[in-house]
Amino acid sequence: MKKYFQDYLFIGSISGLIVVLDQVTKAMIRSNLNFNQAWTPAAWLAPYARIVHWKNTGAAFGIGQNLNVVFSILALVVVGGILFYFPRIPSTDGYFRWALSLQLGGALGNLIDRLRIGHVTDFISVGNFPVFNVADSCITIGVGVLLLGLWLEERNQQPESELEPEDEYAS
Repeated sequence: MKKYFQDYLFIGSISGLIVVLDQVTKAMIRSNLNFNQAWTPAAWLAPYARIVHWKNTGAAFGIGQNLNVVFSILALVVVGGILFYFPRIPSTDGYFRWALSLQLGGALGNLIDRLRIGHVTDFISVGNFPVFNVADSCITIGVGVLLLGLWLEERNQQPESELEPEDEYAS
């Protein structure tokens, strides 16, 4: 029982912090910018980065617009899967634990928007890249951490002879 408490304390602390940060930043955007209004702290920054109030009823990069219910159900399944699986991850597997914590926080942050206001509030606009938010960033970073962890784990499990090619000319 103590292990479950420690596991859920770990994931709950990280994902909870992400949800709070995500919801506070989205609330600030909704209360200070009208829909589709942009703000940049410096004129020279405008072509590269800006804050813009945007609504998204789809998934990442605006894929699947008007499928809010589908993505809400999918988020609930992902959240349930992460919460079910997390205690089974060894405490020594930091990459996987951090990755799932980041992904859980991001999924919950966007799910709260979908259930509460019917869409996800996006506001970070960089160049021509689709507009995103803190939750989206955490999901993406979580996937990157997961891939890095899997790659490092696979690399550590390979015998030394497979990591470095033999020099056939060495004497």
